[in-house]
Amino acid sequence: MKRLAGKVAIVTGGASGMGRATVMRFLADGAKVVVADLNEKNGAETEAVAKAQGHGESIAFVRCDVAREADVAATVAEAEKRFGRLDIAYLNAGVGGAFGPIAEIGVEDWDYTFAVLTRSVFLGMKHASQAMKKHGGGGVILVTASIAGMVGGGGSHAYSAAKAACISLIENVAVELGSDRIRVVGIAPGVISTPLVHRGRPEKYEKQFSQQPWPDRGEPDHIADVAAFLVSDDARFITGETVKVDGGLLAQGVALWGTGRDNTFMKSAGVNRGSTGEAMVVRNLQPGDQKK
Repeated sequence: MKRLAGKVAIVTGGASGMGRATVMRFLADGAKVVVADLNEKNGAETEAVAKAQGHGESIAFVRCDVAREADVAATVAEAEKRFGRLDIAYLNAGVGGAFGPIAEIGVEDWDYTFAVLTRSVFLGMKHASQAMKKHGGGGVILVTASIAGMVGGGGSHAYSAAKAACISLIENVAVELGSDRIRVVGIAPGVISTPLVHRGRPEKYEKQFSQQPWPDRGEPDHIADVAAFLVSDDARFITGETVKVDGGLLAQGVALWGTGRDNTFMKSAGVNRGSTGEAMVVRNLQPGDQKK
């Protein structure tokens, strides 16, 4: 018997990268999946891939801005309407967000980063937990965190702080929902070869991919494998935990993007909107441009 047979899952940010790989893994393990993503083109491609693999009746796509409560509530409602219940919510949607020296980061870009990375997790936990309680039998809320939220040097200021907040939410909400048999767990990826990281140019980031002790490049399927385990009954006694999936990168200490003023994030400023389909904004900083 497939280990997710009879389960209904939502995967936010499920139309590309780690999200799409996990959608395919959940489907292969017997789950029915609602893919929630802002990028409709990627959503259609994901549905097409699933149908080609024989999962056409087990997948649905919903356009969702995970920072808007109405969209998140509607996604949960669609899972209940289409498949009858909700057992798994994988809150995976993300963007690179604001980057640059602290004095160069715009307030709007900072707020956008926290809206997509942290408010979305709060909203997902809020609405998914209500559905799981209503249908009984417990459930699992899984969150994509990051090693950037565990240590300095793993990402930009805003991204790292937002992911650290997610890790705290995982721990605190797990304590609240344990008595309802709802587990709350996280995955903290290291450098994974996704469009969010390489933006179509993986060769540009070979230095980051090669810094980990494990010799293989991090791929979306590595995350999907761990996600499938964490949401299954094989992990039924794990809650309030964020699992590092980083090829040993954090174990050796990280300075992925350089140190001090040589840090990649210090050489330009702007906001990375990931695979949402919305344009990235970059302002290159010349020596002397940084605000004193």
